Amino acid sequence: MMGNKESELTTAVLQYALRCLVEGDRVALRNMNFGPREVEALREMNLGDLCHIEGTRAQCLKIALDREVYWPMMAYVRNRRESGDLQKALINADASQEMMQTFFGTGAREYVRLRRMLMVETVNGRPPEPNEEETQRLWDAWKRRIEGREDPSLPPAEYLAIHEETGIPLRAVWSQTSRWAEYGKLPAVVNGK
Repeated sequence: MMGNKESELTTAVLQYALRCLVEGDRVALRNMNFGPREVEALREMNLGDLCHIEGTRAQCLKIALDREVYWPMMAYVRNRRESGDLQKALINADASQEMMQTFFGTGAREYVRLRRMLMVETVNGRPPEPNEEETQRLWDAWKRRIEGREDPSLPPAEYLAIHEETGIPLRAVWSQTSRWAEYGKLPAVVNGK
């Protein structure tokens, strides 16, 4: 016999309740309004009983949304999704492992796994140094973003934006701006600006 979505939900909740019973999680059972009689009935259930329940149209649950838990959970999920999307965009733009480690704690294995998953070719060695014109464009783009800030480091999305704006490889953007931020070594072409 085919059930409906309500009976599927009931079956899933009863499976959860059975797991709580097996694991001795009486608090979870109480929070779902299972009293001593309902717990005893759960103890007697078997797999066949769950199949019979799924075939009914009976609805024994009252489901309510807890907004105080729901919205923080949704914010967390959205944050994780956006972070994952940003990491993929950075990897696709050939972010270095050092950059990914700095912002996301990405270890070498995870970095290699992400590159393989996104089918990004491996680049060996240091990124090529930007020429004079590229260095000037990079300096201008970076300076605009750090002006008025105490900390010259930027969030990862800003490095990606600089890469897209200047056309300079992301590895070179990261390498150059990191040096400027850490050591104050400004390129000769822009020292006067």
